[in-house]
Amino acid sequence: MTFPLHQRAVVADTHNDLLMAVSARPPARWASFFRERWLRQLAAGGVNLQVLPVFIDDQYRPEGALRQTLRMIECAHVLAEGNADRVRICLDGPDIDRALGDGVIALVIALESMPGLDASVELISTVHRLGVRVASIAHWGRTPLADGSGEDATGGGLTSHGVEALREMERLGIVFDISHLSAPGVAHVLELAAKPVMATHSSARALRDHHRNLTDDQLRGVAATGGVVCVNFFAPFLTDRAADISLDRLLDHIEHVAGVAGIDHVGLGPDFIREVMDELTPPCCEGDLIEGLDPKSAIPGLEGPSGLPMVTEGLLKRGLPEEDVTKIIGGNVHRFLTERLV
Repeated sequence: MTFPLHQRAVVADTHNDLLMAVSARPPARWASFFRERWLRQLAAGGVNLQVLPVFIDDQYRPEGALRQTLRMIECAHVLAEGNADRVRICLDGPDIDRALGDGVIALVIALESMPGLDASVELISTVHRLGVRVASIAHWGRTPLADGSGEDATGGGLTSHGVEALREMERLGIVFDISHLSAPGVAHVLELAAKPVMATHSSARALRDHHRNLTDDQLRGVAATGGVVCVNFFAPFLTDRAADISLDRLLDHIEHVAGVAGIDHVGLGPDFIREVMDELTPPCCEGDLIEGLDPKSAIPGLEGPSGLPMVTEGLLKRGLPEEDVTKIIGGNVHRFLTERLV
C-alpha cells in the first residue's frame, strides 16, 4: 500500500544540494552526469518537485562567490535543457502544474544565503531574471544582510539591507527562506513579512536543542504567515546521540512540527549531505566536522533521495491518515509554491 500512495502523491524535496556535485564536473558533463547519477535517484524516490539550492563553498568566498553562484545557476539550466524529457525549471505556479501534468520533475532554483550578492540588493532582480524563486539571506555566520543561526548570541536581526532584501523579494515573488537565519533574524522576518515565508530545511528545537532548528514559537510563527516548515533529515540536527539516529527519530520531528505548526504547514527538506559529499571531486571533507558534528552521518537508508518512500511507509505505520501523509511528503509544498509563485 505504501508505494502506490507514494507513487500517486506529489513528492517534494525543498533542499538537495546536488548542484554542488553536478557543477564540480566539466560543463560538457553537467547534463549527462545529472542524468546518469541523479535522475535515477530522484525517480527511485518518487520526487516530482525539487528545489535546487545554490550553495557556495568556502573556497569561493568571498572573491569568487558571485561567479560561482552564476555558474551553478547556469548548471541548473544546462542540466534541465539536456534532460528536457525528464525535468523542467519552473518559474511560477502554472509552470509547476504543467510540469507535473506532463510527468516531468519540476525544478525550482534557490539561493542559500545569497552568496556574492552581499549588500547589492539590486542584484536580487538579476538572479530573479535568471530563474531564482526561493532564497535565504544568511548561513552559519554573519552576512551584510543578517546573522546566521551560528551567531544567535549577537542578538542581531536583519540589517537595513536585509530589510530591503525582504521587501524586494516580496515585490519580485521570491519566497523568503528562514532556514539558517539567527533567532533574532527569524523574529524580525516574522514581524515584517507581508507574504508567507518558508523554512526549506529545519527541524524541531524542542526535540534537539541546536541553533539550526526552530522553536515551537518559530514554528507557529511560520504557520501564521501561511508558510511551510520542511523538516531536515541531517542526523546531527535530529539527535545528539549516534545511537538514536533512525527513521523513527526523523518521524518524531515531522510529527512534532505537524502538531505545533499544523498539518497544512509541514513538508520535507532532506538536505542529503553525505550523498553530495561523496560525489564531490577531489574527495571532500574526510574527517571534517561541522561544529563537532559528522557531516556524513545519516539515517540508514536515507542517505539520498531514493530512500524517500521509507518516510511515507513510516508515517503510515504510525497511523497517520493517507490524506495527512500526502500533505507532508509534498502536497503542502506543492500548494504553497503554486500559490506563492505567481
